Amino acid sequence: MFKLFCTFTPMPYKEKDIEKLYYTIGEVAEILNLNTSQIRFWHKHFDTIKPHKNKNGNRMFTSKDIEAIRKINELINEKGFTIQGAKQFLEQSPEMFDDRREQAIAYLRLLKEKLLGLKDKDHTIK
Repeated sequence: MFKLFCTFTPMPYKEKDIEKLYYTIGEVAEILNLNTSQIRFWHKHFDTIKPHKNKNGNRMFTSKDIEAIRKINELINEKGFTIQGAKQFLEQSPEMFDDRREQAIAYLRLLKEKLLGLKDKDHTIK
């Protein structure tokens, strides 16, 4: 009889890096070390945060949303911007947006604000 000796060396197990598509508000709060109420507040005031809502109505954030929240947190809590100042900064920095449509919308909003400011200034002079 023939005996077949085979040496089996198992391959080392490597954990796959799985990036989630959606994060709950609790996960986002933990990642960024923020309160969930702070994230909800900023969601109401900043158009750059666009979480999807699941069938239960829970906000589900993408990595793009998390980056927007991180930038807003930096502007307000680290650099001392007001909410309005942070909004204006983000509108004037369309390179932060990946989508050309979002860039166009941000630019048009900024242009609208400037035109309305000129209109109001013109009416106060007359």
